Amino acid sequence: MNKTCDKDYVHVIPVPDPYRGKYRGYNEETGVKYANEVKETIENAHSKGRKIAAFLVESAQGVGGQIFYPDGFLKHSFKHVREAGGVCIADEVQTGFGRVGDNFWVFEGQDVVPDIVTMGKPIGNGHPISLIVTTQEIADSFGACGATYFNTFGGNPVSCEVAHAVLDVIEEEGLQEHALQVGNFLLKHLKELQKVHPLIGDVRGKGLFIGIELVTDEEKRIPAKTEALQVKLKLKDRYIIVSLDGPDENVLKLKPPMCFSRSDAEFLLSNLNEVLSEVEATMQR
Repeated sequence: MNKTCDKDYVHVIPVPDPYRGKYRGYNEETGVKYANEVKETIENAHSKGRKIAAFLVESAQGVGGQIFYPDGFLKHSFKHVREAGGVCIADEVQTGFGRVGDNFWVFEGQDVVPDIVTMGKPIGNGHPISLIVTTQEIADSFGACGATYFNTFGGNPVSCEVAHAVLDVIEEEGLQEHALQVGNFLLKHLKELQKVHPLIGDVRGKGLFIGIELVTDEEKRIPAKTEALQVKLKLKDRYIIVSLDGPDENVLKLKPPMCFSRSDAEFLLSNLNEVLSEVEATMQR
């Protein structure tokens, strides 16, 4: 949702970013404002004689900058889309399978049930597999219209068995609860680091899906792209791998393996604190 598209049959809405978006904050009032952007987009499409087929949205944005939406955004958006005859598709490739801790799927936190859910990498724990879940009605209509689906590797027994094993491990080892506990610890201490490091503009996320947005000016929220790259490389020198996301590549992305422990979090926090101090010292020269 954060990229423009020159296809007249694709309609893009503003990113529902509570930190630097068109509307600010996580409350439902903000969520409704962003959902009204969906409604307005639908109305504009209708005015040009077009119909709405589907609304495709990440339940929380990963590459877009680790963005969790304001309350009610998906609930009200889905309502507008369904009233227009469209189906609602939630992408949980990065966020699903208990990673956020409080729910197995991020869309649950928005009080919605999508018509289609796409998911991928996590279910295979490195083994290649992806899948979708949908309603019986949509599945039946897919075959009834004469469409066929073919994939050389799709649905093979080995990949399916791997996926079953991964689901068993998530449940048996309590990895969802583990993600919640370690994530809460990490978020708490990252917010403490935010108080002492002016580079940190925002800390956001749930469970083991966290974003740290770096800025050079807290009030103006100027993206610290160069500094973010320095932090990333300095952490790499300390054997800590993080990626940079967001349109300005200034958001440190924390999405570690689900077995990421409290001691791992403490190691990260200690090194991040030192690296931020090093980078901030060069900024003051």
